[in-house]
Amino acid sequence: MGTEMEAAPVLSTPDDRILEVTDPVAPQTASHTLSDDELYITYDIDRTLKEIRQARYKRIALQFPDDMLPDAPRVFQLLSRGLDTRVVEGSNSQTQGDGTSTHTDAENLAHSVSELKVEEEPSPKLYILADTSYGTCCVDEVAAEHVDADVVVHYGRSCLSPTARLPVIYVFTHKVLPLEPVVRAFKDTYPDPTTKIILAADVSYSDHIPTLQSRLEAEGYTNLFATEVAHDPSSAIPNRTVPESVREAPESLSEWQLFHISDPPTALLLTLASRVAAIQIYPTNDLTNENVKPSPASSTIALRRRYAILTRLSTEPIFGILVNTLSVKNYIHIVEHVKEKIAAAGKKSYLFVVGKINAAKVANFSEIGGWVVIGCWESSLVDSKDFWKPVITPFELELTLQGDSERIWTGAWQSDFQSVLDQKATQGEDEPSANGATADEEDDMSEPESAPPEFDLRTGRYVSHSRPMWNAAPRVSSSAHAGDAANGPSAARALARRAKGDLAMIGGTVSPGAEFLRSQRTWKGLGSDFDIQYEDDEERATDDSTLVVEGRKGIARGYTVGESIDRH
Repeated sequence: MGTEMEAAPVLSTPDDRILEVTDPVAPQTASHTLSDDELYITYDIDRTLKEIRQARYKRIALQFPDDMLPDAPRVFQLLSRGLDTRVVEGSNSQTQGDGTSTHTDAENLAHSVSELKVEEEPSPKLYILADTSYGTCCVDEVAAEHVDADVVVHYGRSCLSPTARLPVIYVFTHKVLPLEPVVRAFKDTYPDPTTKIILAADVSYSDHIPTLQSRLEAEGYTNLFATEVAHDPSSAIPNRTVPESVREAPESLSEWQLFHISDPPTALLLTLASRVAAIQIYPTNDLTNENVKPSPASSTIALRRRYAILTRLSTEPIFGILVNTLSVKNYIHIVEHVKEKIAAAGKKSYLFVVGKINAAKVANFSEIGGWVVIGCWESSLVDSKDFWKPVITPFELELTLQGDSERIWTGAWQSDFQSVLDQKATQGEDEPSANGATADEEDDMSEPESAPPEFDLRTGRYVSHSRPMWNAAPRVSSSAHAGDAANGPSAARALARRAKGDLAMIGGTVSPGAEFLRSQRTWKGLGSDFDIQYEDDEERATDDSTLVVEGRKGIARGYTVGESIDRH
């Protein structure tokens, strides 16, 4: 039988215990028990030391994902011990032509010691980057530049996107994979030994692929291709090599099936959905179970959802550009390309750099109808229902800005923005713009009366404000245009333009965001949620709201109000 409570529970910290250390709410993460030998293998210490010595790096930044941070101090110690700064040089004793030594053992030892040369070099410095700005798969060049690093050692799985400034040593870490259960599962999945199958794995298990291929070929399989890690997100299989026949004819990849070890990122599944015949995924979340069966990957529902998002955003007037990386090569070029595409469609864009994306950050900007993420090929896909407005990739933006008659959904999907830039480079300058008009016709099509009507394909309603920048000129009086009518056709068209009402202008340019702030936001800042109307000066003088009163003062552990000694 439970005891009755004698007092109400304490729901806040008392004043006298504010500065005391409290116990953590969540349990501490259990420390790793890997031995030094296991750490050497898991974190590839020998190869890391070899590459650092060969390039003579002096300031090395170590980037760990959150789940590997407990091992960071020990990896730091092992690397520090390996980077010995003392370089010892000596000479061996010479031998005569008959093979006998010219010195006795004692003389050889004395002679060798006398010729030793010890050179002291500046000791390389190691730094642990305990935080990442955007995602663990990307190299955090910004944090590395804070310590003026020469190189970044990136641990764990990586998107392998090309970096903009610093060289990188990738250590994917080694994970154990029991081979026999994989072979049994493979044979049950592919009973025909002549089936064309590509073997792939997450980067942490990629070192098992050659062994698996040899084991399966011993079982009689004849059409296997073992992929290798390649730093090329734009490849037919992102960051992996492909068969020779696929390099010559990329469309022949549809003849192959893919057997993937460990769950791949969603962006990889959507990319390969239209490129390979089928995908089988071997899970690695429970390697103790020897009866694990591969499961077929299905991306049909995800692709339908992405196309529905594109259709929804086709009539949105304002887009936000979210810069989700400052390290991936050519990220500035894709930002400019996206801005140009949105502007050519008569829509408005705003640029944001918010660090790691979450729903709370982007929800602060309610005027934005859709977001375009500039990031690596993995993090660009944000498919979460927590976000108030959809988040798309630059490739999806290209489809969104096309006209309803031109937008054709083939099921092909890609997330690497470099392919968008490559496609732009191969296009001619006379290609149609986002609205279907050429550059010469676009000015004429910008007239509201000439533009074709737009309808929301979800509701069927007419949308009159999907391209606010096509009618971006400020309203002026007709008398002001009377003297300019002879200056050209633009002035003549300005005379015929019907006034739509005042527009919010900033620096002479229309601002849909400012217009939204003025007309639709219910809260516009401190002091804007009330409006006091004064009838005469006497009421103004007696109104309590104009009295100046002393506010709170003190420090965070306790405030006082006025002359009161009570702390809050």
